[in-house]
Amino acid sequence: MTAKPQRPAPPRPDLAPVAKQAIYAGSFDPITNGHVDIVKRGLRIFDRILVAVLENPKKDPLFTTKERVAMIREIFSGRPEVEVQSFHGLLVDFAEKNRTRVVIRGLRAISDFEYEFQMALMNRKQNPEVETFFMMPSLRYSFLSSALTKEVFALGGNVSDLVPRLVERNLRARLGGQRRGRIPKKAG
Repeated sequence: MTAKPQRPAPPRPDLAPVAKQAIYAGSFDPITNGHVDIVKRGLRIFDRILVAVLENPKKDPLFTTKERVAMIREIFSGRPEVEVQSFHGLLVDFAEKNRTRVVIRGLRAISDFEYEFQMALMNRKQNPEVETFFMMPSLRYSFLSSALTKEVFALGGNVSDLVPRLVERNLRARLGGQRRGRIPKKAG
């Protein structure tokens, strides 16, 4: 007598996906052209992208969560398929609340891979229904990070091709008088 193959568990209706929606989560302090590139290219694959701005108590952001959400909303204001929300807590809980099963993560270099791989596995452990979709940045943004952008700007460098104009204006407003010095730790 052979054992009957087990059927996979039926899909949970409370987790039915919203169209082909993905979440792109991060602190986005600030959002860079690399992030914008991932969203735009992600829209070739997904019908909707929910940009999830993390409220991380371990980080000391330059811009408040409200400021980051407002900037990203303005950057994508002509794109109804891009929604922006803030969240705190576990990303998989946020995904479940928004009936989304795919999380987009950008991988710039091998150094990102180990951390992102661990996070993807932990997310899978917490909720096996949530998948991680890794995207490589466009070559011209492969070195770019929010931290590096803030540092270069604070030291007097040109970031005009690294961030949207709105972000550059906000960096100038926040750090203008402090350029060539240290980056302030607290959002104002």
